[in-house]
Amino acid sequence: MLFSRPLFQAVTKATTGLAGVAVHQTPRPHLIQTYNNTLEALTRLPASAVYRQSVESMTKHRLAIVESTENVAEIEQQIGVGQIEEVIFQAEDEFKLVGKMEEWKAWEPLEVPIPANQWKYPTKE
Repeated sequence: MLFSRPLFQAVTKATTGLAGVAVHQTPRPHLIQTYNNTLEALTRLPASAVYRQSVESMTKHRLAIVESTENVAEIEQQIGVGQIEEVIFQAEDEFKLVGKMEEWKAWEPLEVPIPANQWKYPTKE
């Protein structure tokens, strides 16, 4: 055990270099769990909802990357949005947003019709 501890410490990073963001000790299992929770939560939204389709696609893609390797640096490089801790923040935020989207029911028709010319902007003509 004494021999392996220095080896383990050599491959783990001491800091993220990001203010207020601590190094996550078990990022890969945490991401897998968060992505699976997100996919499960998405099943409560209609399959025709564009939000569900896009988030499901992105989450499945990222989950496949995380499951394909145990190398955190490789995961960071393949996902390409920053350090693994930032990826965890994004995954957790997306999971929370799924619950909000379920509450808001953004896929349903509007209660009040859109006013005529709402999106028509003035021109110089």
